[in-house]
Amino acid sequence: MPVSTEESTEESTEESTEESTEESTEIHLLKKEKHMERSMIDGEISAKILKCTMWMQERIVASLKAITEKSFVKMIKDERGDVPGWVLVVLMTTGLVTAIWTIAAPRLSAILKNSLDAMNGIR
Repeated sequence: MPVSTEESTEESTEESTEESTEESTEIHLLKKEKHMERSMIDGEISAKILKCTMWMQERIVASLKAITEKSFVKMIKDERGDVPGWVLVVLMTTGLVTAIWTIAAPRLSAILKNSLDAMNGIR
């Protein structure tokens, strides 16, 4: 039986439509597969980053604990100060300031007076 040209064209159109549908489905599946692979890789990277971050936190906490447990830090925390020592420091500082001020007062007064006079001359 002879096949008309219109029938063969319709059949070839149907076949090409089926092929393009199959190709688009395959392409869609490949894209979906690649997306899933990327998601898995991203998830693995995130897990590794999280693991490294937790490890760093543990190391920092361990270091801080080691520092706070050392005797030097404990001694500094327990140190309340040496009252006679501080009284001596304050008295010596006061004495030095008084002695220097007594010796330097006339010269400092002259410097201040000259500076103020010079400022009045600017007006």
